Amino acid sequence: MLLQALSVVGTILGFVFLTLSIASGLYYISEIVEEHTQATKRFLTRAIYTIVAIHLLLVLLDGFPIKKSIFAIASYFIYLQNLKTFPFISLSDPIFLLSAVCVLLNHYFWFQFFNESSQIPPQFRFDPNYIPPRRATFAEVASFFGICVWFVPFALFVSLSAGDYVLPTTQPDHKKDDSTAANQPRFKRRAVGLVRVVINNIRDTLEDLVGSNSRARDGHILGA
Repeated sequence: MLLQALSVVGTILGFVFLTLSIASGLYYISEIVEEHTQATKRFLTRAIYTIVAIHLLLVLLDGFPIKKSIFAIASYFIYLQNLKTFPFISLSDPIFLLSAVCVLLNHYFWFQFFNESSQIPPQFRFDPNYIPPRRATFAEVASFFGICVWFVPFALFVSLSAGDYVLPTTQPDHKKDDSTAANQPRFKRRAVGLVRVVINNIRDTLEDLVGSNSRARDGHILGA
């Protein structure tokens, strides 16, 4: 009984620590991207063209379905349109919404493809002479989904910044001038990563929730 309880507690703690580790890693990556936006844009552009080439090679060498591959390639050119305003986006932008739909459809189509390829057709189910095609291993399927389906959308999500979230940063004016206005620091706007916005909002919500519960408990104690 106690061992089972420890197992449940350990599973919950492991999930919490894993979630915090992933959130910390995304937060750190988002900060790096904010400081190197042009390098990130070049990396994402090259990554998109590389994955498009991988899809073409999979069709030629491994016999992947042409229709699904064409849809995947078209999806990547839609993802590429998000880089025109990089790193700023609008969550209501049609290109961004279409990209989100393409991510879901790509996941569904390729999951359906690998699921169908692992099943024996009904007409050959009882045929002793039927030789089934080679099934993709778990590592192959996971690698395909990680690189060709999820990598670019995930990288875009981490890299993009919400257009409504910008921070003022100072840029001192080093020109020598007797006027006070000329010696004041000039302000420019710096993008805030979408991931940082989400994590900060979740953190602030949790802090407000904990703070309100603590104040309510203190008030109850004082009232008693």
